[in-house]
Amino acid sequence: MAEKEIELKRGLRDVYFESTESSLVIGDVGRLIYRGYEIHDLAEHASFEEVMYLMLVKRLPTRTELDEFDGTLRSNRAVPQEVLEIIERVKDAHPMDALRTAISALAASDPEVDDISHEATLRKGLRITAQTPTIVAAHHRIRSGNAAISPDTSLSHAANFLYMLLGERPDEETARLMDKDLIVHLDHGSNASSFAARVTASTLADVHGAVVTGIGTLKGPLHGGAAEGVMKMALEIGEVDNVDAYLAGKHERRERIMGFGHAVYRAEDPRARHLREGSRRLAEKMGDPKWFQILSRVEEYMRPYAERGICVNVDFWAGSVYYLLGIPEDLFISIFAVARVPGYVAQVLEQQDKNMLIRPQMRYDGPIDLEFVPIDQRG
Repeated sequence: MAEKEIELKRGLRDVYFESTESSLVIGDVGRLIYRGYEIHDLAEHASFEEVMYLMLVKRLPTRTELDEFDGTLRSNRAVPQEVLEIIERVKDAHPMDALRTAISALAASDPEVDDISHEATLRKGLRITAQTPTIVAAHHRIRSGNAAISPDTSLSHAANFLYMLLGERPDEETARLMDKDLIVHLDHGSNASSFAARVTASTLADVHGAVVTGIGTLKGPLHGGAAEGVMKMALEIGEVDNVDAYLAGKHERRERIMGFGHAVYRAEDPRARHLREGSRRLAEKMGDPKWFQILSRVEEYMRPYAERGICVNVDFWAGSVYYLLGIPEDLFISIFAVARVPGYVAQVLEQQDKNMLIRPQMRYDGPIDLEFVPIDQRG
């Protein structure tokens, strides 16, 4: 009997493994929808707390519901002293490594860690969401030789994060820009890290483990690391007049231009416009327009490649926003994680509510029927 022909779908491209109600990415026209709402409407008119509620509870909140939800987040921002001590011990690690280590440690002190009911997972997910900015900020402060700053419950999620990270309460415009940044990064279909989190959740592991899986996957330069790469490129370019020669050299060496192209989008990433305008306004406010001008020229140079589906993505402008705020480049992915953690929680809840173990197959191309040779007879 002839063996069945196996068609490989490398990278699981075009494979639909599950249905979802969380987010829809329409790549050919550049649309992103969260539970029925266009990302443009949410980014311009909603707060990050509202969008988190939407993703986790599946509808927009009333004012009373939002106040209660926000109050829960604010009251859970502090992390145990034991976790701060662990952060101190790993202060020289990459911020993403410190973050996943600290979230693993949080599981040890969570009284509901083994309860994987929907209600308990949501409660734990809210605690992790509230504590993630505290962990990121505390690690950065400690590694910089400063004391960690306690959360300020009078500030929003985004404003408090900037305060704990940079040591100053941001003005309203800057806080709103970070709020918008978190909104556009919250969820994005079956991206690599959300898929990884769902694989872990499908084993009926706890939500802490699933979030750690997502964070570990997010760290990779083909996923969350792109924003860091964009600012490294801008710093290498140095001046607007150097853009064309720099990019021509990149193309000649067939090197990737960071911040362009996407695994799904064949049109402009719909999230990019919100951070492009934010970068421009922030550059004007800071009196430092050079980086915006460099990146604008890069985007202009790359415009002909849009016909091939190589368009600007959200990471291109995110990096400049973070840099202008004085945030070190190795923290860029961690900011992505601050936004994406509630997205992981939403995906975990959805996976658990209609769970099936995710267990794809691989085609074996290796040898078979090899004869075992004892170790003392091997040449």
